[in-house]
Amino acid sequence: MAMKIRLARGGSKKRPHYAIVASDSRMPRDGRFIEKLGTYNPLLPKDSEERVKMNMERVQYWLDQGAQPTDRIARFLEAAGTREKAVRNNPNKAVPGKKAAERAAAKAEKAAEAAAPAEEAAAEE
Repeated sequence: MAMKIRLARGGSKKRPHYAIVASDSRMPRDGRFIEKLGTYNPLLPKDSEERVKMNMERVQYWLDQGAQPTDRIARFLEAAGTREKAVRNNPNKAVPGKKAAERAAAKAEKAAEAAAPAEEAAAEE
């Protein structure tokens, strides 16, 4: 059975509250789970101790059993010092979109045209 440690959403509309659960990966996100391992409240400030609560002994047990944490849970474990920090690299995130690139090229072309007559005037003097 493929196990995952993941978030199960609770709370009302626009007021999310998540349970950190160990579940079979084939079950739906908010569906059946095997064990509740903690809670996550994204509405609290980032420096609050109440924001993420985990039973680390049980989390470690499930990791030893072969459960795979999701990306968000892996970040929580890195912050807690249980897991080594993974190297993340998304070079496409910094690249501007197609329209922004076109605007930047047009702006650079316009600046080059404006600079050309000023250089000619300076050269004549």
